Amino acid sequence: MQNEILLVAQSVSGEKGISQHSIFEAIELALATATKKRYKEPSNIEVNIDRETGEYITFRCWEVVEEEDFEHSGIHKTFDEVKEDKSLTLGSLIKEKVDNAEFGRIAAQAARQVIVQKVREAERAKIVDQYRTYLGELVNGSVKKVTREFLIIDLGDGAEAIMGRAELVPGDVYRIGDRIRAVLQEEERENKGSQLSLSRKCPEMVRELFKLEVPEIAEHVIEIKAIARDAGSRTKIAVKTNDNRIDPVGACVGMRGSRVQAVSNELGNERLDIVVWDDDPAQLLINAMGPADIISIVLDEVKGIMEVAVTSETLAQSIGKNGQNVRLCSQLTGWKLNVLDSDDTTQEEGGENTSVKFLMEHLDVDEDLAKILFDEGYKNLDYISSCNPEDLGKIEGFDDEIANLLAERAKEALLALTMELSSESGEESEELMSVEGVDISLAIELKQNGIRNREELAEQSVDELIELVELNEEKAAEIIMKAREHWFEE
Repeated sequence: MQNEILLVAQSVSGEKGISQHSIFEAIELALATATKKRYKEPSNIEVNIDRETGEYITFRCWEVVEEEDFEHSGIHKTFDEVKEDKSLTLGSLIKEKVDNAEFGRIAAQAARQVIVQKVREAERAKIVDQYRTYLGELVNGSVKKVTREFLIIDLGDGAEAIMGRAELVPGDVYRIGDRIRAVLQEEERENKGSQLSLSRKCPEMVRELFKLEVPEIAEHVIEIKAIARDAGSRTKIAVKTNDNRIDPVGACVGMRGSRVQAVSNELGNERLDIVVWDDDPAQLLINAMGPADIISIVLDEVKGIMEVAVTSETLAQSIGKNGQNVRLCSQLTGWKLNVLDSDDTTQEEGGENTSVKFLMEHLDVDEDLAKILFDEGYKNLDYISSCNPEDLGKIEGFDDEIANLLAERAKEALLALTMELSSESGEESEELMSVEGVDISLAIELKQNGIRNREELAEQSVDELIELVELNEEKAAEIIMKAREHWFEE
């Protein structure tokens, strides 16, 4: 048997080009598998082959564990059982030499199967090592097998790669014998080692295709800095030139769009947006989101968020179908994006400014103090006058004296407003209170939020009015329609 083991190791190694070490490991596993069949209970078997003589020794092994980790007496011994042996600790391996198994026909067949499997895994690992230098690059192959879950691709020279259905571009249809072009990757499989895999869905696919079509990229004159891809639909590519004489976008597009069209055709007519790279994330976003009309960009570097205000006309275009455009721009820049309508932003800012000015005027405070009150949620006189001064005093920089003073001023201002609205002196107030459903308290609240007359009330939407004052939707709609009645009078 010893000579047979050496002959098998030498012949298989020479035939398959696999190291003898891998063959010996396969034979040891095969011998251990055959030996386990002698035991009815679970067992751990270890076989050691002498690489020079071919002789081998068989051991049965037990692991020393705590009682709660004990599973079976065939593979474990508790620490209490072996504590008399001072050389043993938790995790120690107890080895007991046993007779080498006598191999009959069935045992020999099992050993052969293990060897064959190990040889296949070693061959696969050898192929992966050969192709490791090509990982991330574009390769060509032919479809060898098609299943519902994956495709087997023949790369030539006996090498194969697997391609999952999820790695295909939507709309791709391949049959046996079809040529295919994809990016080579390495996939780790549990207990089976590494395996070559392919992907047409990854961003590298776009990068490698542009390398083929655009010589300037292959020569590193133009650099692809970032790619954001929604495979089968749309991709954004940010490019940078290392030679100021060359237009990077024009070079990638090509004469009459020939270069970019060739890439698009390979990807099933995927839309490709090519933009100029900029180290400034705000400028990069402007380039990537064009032709959307961006009004302003506010960066929160701590949270990594950009608030982008765009015109209402280009809001839908900026967001894109199902949020695709803003999602790709976010991937390209590496920032989270919050796209806003500039008109809404202006209104919000205007509403805030109006409230702050109202507090400054009626509480006799400066802008900074009024803004602090607004930011803390004290946005109108009614709330300030009715709140607990102790709560007001908890605001940073405030004390009990300031809190009490502000509460008193708020009460006085409310009284003055009530008298003003009740008198006949204020034409705007009179006009506002002439709207059915608007009483003194509501009129005061409206004035605090910048709505001073009937016309300004009529211009509000239901949602806007609900945000400003505490009204239900039905009541808000009714008041607005009453305020608009004069629009329809002859």
